[in-house]
Amino acid sequence: MSVTAMPTRTPAARRYVNPVIKDAATFLESTGERTVLEIELAAGGGNTPHRHRTYAEHFTVREGRLTVVVDGASHELAPGDEVTAPSMSLHHFANPTGERAVFEVQLRPAHPGFEKAIRVAYGLAADGRTTKKAIPRNPLHTVLILDWSDMLVPGPLSLRPLLKLLATLARALGVERALERRYPPPSGR
Repeated sequence: MSVTAMPTRTPAARRYVNPVIKDAATFLESTGERTVLEIELAAGGGNTPHRHRTYAEHFTVREGRLTVVVDGASHELAPGDEVTAPSMSLHHFANPTGERAVFEVQLRPAHPGFEKAIRVAYGLAADGRTTKKAIPRNPLHTVLILDWSDMLVPGPLSLRPLLKLLATLARALGVERALERRYPPPSGR
């Protein structure tokens, strides 16, 4: 197993690195009100379109440039610029520049399963168990990550009843327990 969590200077912060989408996510805060993370996105990095059912994502650029597409509208952000992807909006982000981008993401309200989803997804990517777009090769891994993060992606898995059924199957088969053992939370958490 590769190391997927590295402590940062702040003991409460947890950092996860995804070599496929070329980013690092550092979780800074999680309360009932919000989850706050800092993303370091390499040149050319980005994620695929998705929706969050129960929380909005607020993006604030700290360094570099970032493109955030929300429901088809492209937002080119520079340091200090902000944009919100409301719950259920189809969105994704990318760094089209030759320099890294650093931005803060706030999930409102907080979502307790989001960090687990990131930890496992980034661990799978680091272990070479994903596609070039960072999608887990095992479809049961994908449905668990989507379920933990309350996320929907375009296509058949956007059907919530199907997603829940497949997540239940993954749990019954012990897939969830195996992923939790392979990618545990950082010690002290």
